[in-house]
Amino acid sequence: TSLFTILLALGGSLWSDLPRLAILLSAVSLGLGGLFLWELARAWKTPLAGWTGLLLYPTFPLLLITLGSEMPLYLAFCLGTLVFYVRRRYHLTAAFAALAILTRPDSVLVPVILAAHYLLAVRRPIPWSSIVLLVSLILPWFIFAWIYFGSPLPATLAAKQYQGAMAISQRFAPGLLTIAQGYLNNWAYWFEGLLAALGVFYMVQRARPWAIVVMWAVLYFLAYSVLGVSRYFWYYAPLVPAFVAMAGLGVASLKELKSLSSRVTFFRTLTIVLLLLLAIGQLRDLWQLRQRPDDRFEVYRAIGEWLGSNSPSQATVGTLEVGIIGYYAERPMIDFAGLIQPGVAAQLTPNATYEDAALWAVAHYHPNYLVLHDKIFPRLENGYVAQNCVPVRHFPGKLYGYSMDMSVYACSGPRSMLVFQQNL
Repeated sequence: TSLFTILLALGGSLWSDLPRLAILLSAVSLGLGGLFLWELARAWKTPLAGWTGLLLYPTFPLLLITLGSEMPLYLAFCLGTLVFYVRRRYHLTAAFAALAILTRPDSVLVPVILAAHYLLAVRRPIPWSSIVLLVSLILPWFIFAWIYFGSPLPATLAAKQYQGAMAISQRFAPGLLTIAQGYLNNWAYWFEGLLAALGVFYMVQRARPWAIVVMWAVLYFLAYSVLGVSRYFWYYAPLVPAFVAMAGLGVASLKELKSLSSRVTFFRTLTIVLLLLLAIGQLRDLWQLRQRPDDRFEVYRAIGEWLGSNSPSQATVGTLEVGIIGYYAERPMIDFAGLIQPGVAAQLTPNATYEDAALWAVAHYHPNYLVLHDKIFPRLENGYVAQNCVPVRHFPGKLYGYSMDMSVYACSGPRSMLVFQQNL
């Protein structure tokens, strides 16, 4: 997520609280995404789909739980690409497509779809200058990444594929049903699903330009299914624009009912009430999410801050979930999930567990400190930890509203004992 990282780095010089800066950037991006859906609806003369997108897109819980990540920004750039393409502003189309690709490489699907649509439907002279602009904007980064990192593709892609192959993991395609189950207890999503189904029929009959948005969602789903990555909730966020758009077309299809066609005032009132009810249904979920923040955050932050104050700056730290701990610790991290070190990811074979990867990682990298959830890696605790490490801090979960206790160990591997002794 190179562009998102660069934006945070630049913004961090003005506002040092990067988590809040990331959330603000995400919130603005969600608002822009709703506006871009509204603009698409204006261009395609389906205003009800636009009002639906304006209300339901920025408040959709699956998008809101990605706040602070690159997903809202990525989706805003993708939707902006579609808007400028529809308006035939091809230089801006290329610029937004480049920004989307630099935010997440999988957004290359959007310009691919637009290129196919241009060749098959528009059939006008190819805007070569826009294509050159797109390539010139993205090529420098991929050349730099190839030289500096050894590959233009992120290491996390292979790691997520390894994770998806594990018997204990769930792949992307079946994971969609798992994600959907979390919304089945709210009538609003049942109704939105029904409206989306109606919207698909309405699109085929009267609003075919929206097929571009649907095709983006379909190709995205197929691509991630073929890649075989593991299920992470934020991977499903790019399906939301098409879902919301089809729900909007479903609302528009209601005016085709003969019993309502001669009652304009009644139909407008019904539409307003319907959209408000759906928005209220989503806002209720958002309020509940606000009351139940991720219970890992406080304990992970406390551990990271403790490591930042009580370990040498060059000390390495091994743990399963490196993000929050690593951010606050500001220490080199050894990730047992394989997202940082490709060698660890290669240990995630179909019959392996994350403990197998952790055992290999500590034997190979000898981290100076380990951060472990108590009793979830018994072979690691009873073997390597018992022989090479000493507990230096315990974090009772109940003090932080977390369901598990955690411990920090200082380890005396080949490079670790000297670092620990220097710290003492």
